Amino acid sequence: MSSRERLSELLDPAVTVLLTVECQQGVVGPDSALPELARQVRSSGALANVARLVAAAHDSGVQVIHAIAERRPDGRGAGRNARLFRAAERLPVQQLSGTTAVRVAPPIEVTEQDFVVRRLHGLSPIQGTDVDPLLRNLGCRTVIVTGVSANVAIPNAVFDAVNRGYTAVVPTDAIAGVPADYTPVMIRHTLALVATLATTEEVLGCLRRPVAR
Repeated sequence: MSSRERLSELLDPAVTVLLTVECQQGVVGPDSALPELARQVRSSGALANVARLVAAAHDSGVQVIHAIAERRPDGRGAGRNARLFRAAERLPVQQLSGTTAVRVAPPIEVTEQDFVVRRLHGLSPIQGTDVDPLLRNLGCRTVIVTGVSANVAIPNAVFDAVNRGYTAVVPTDAIAGVPADYTPVMIRHTLALVATLATTEEVLGCLRRPVAR
C-alpha cells in the first residue's frame, strides 16, 4: 500500500475528526497576546491552511472540533503550577471567557455543525476536556491535529490522542510554533515518531473525495 493510499484509508470521513487547537483571536489574531506566534502562524501560511482544511472538512462531512483555551475573569480554577500559566496572567491580552479573544479567528469559519470545546485549565485540548468523549461518541478513529502551538499544545494533543487509541494525522504546514526553526525540528524528532505526517494538500486530496454520509 502506498503512503497516499494509507493516508486515504486513515482519513475515512465517517471516522475522522478535524481538531483545531487554540486558533482563537487572542492567540493567532492581529491583537494576539503572543504577537511572535501570531506573526509566525500567519506568515508561514499555517492559519490559512487550517482554514482550508476546515472548509474541506465541512464540504466532505468530516466533523470539526475547535479547542479553545480561556480563563474566567476572576482566574478561579486556572492552574499556576507552570511558568507558562503565571506568565499568561501578566500578558496585555487575556483569554477571558466571553470576550473576542476566545472566538475562533478568521479566516477559519465555524458552522452550526462544529463543536467548540473550551477549557479553563491545563495544557492539553484533550486531557480533562470534552474532546475525548465527543470523539468516542462520534465513532472517531483518526484525529487531524492543526493549529498552535508546536511548542506545547500541539504535541500535547498528539500524545493524548495516541494514548487514547486514536491515530493522529498532522498536516505539518498547518501547525506553527516559535521560533520558526523549532517547528520542523519538533516534527522530525518528536511527532514523526507517533503521528502520520502529511501536507495540507495531501490531506485535502483525501477529504475532497465524494462521500455520502
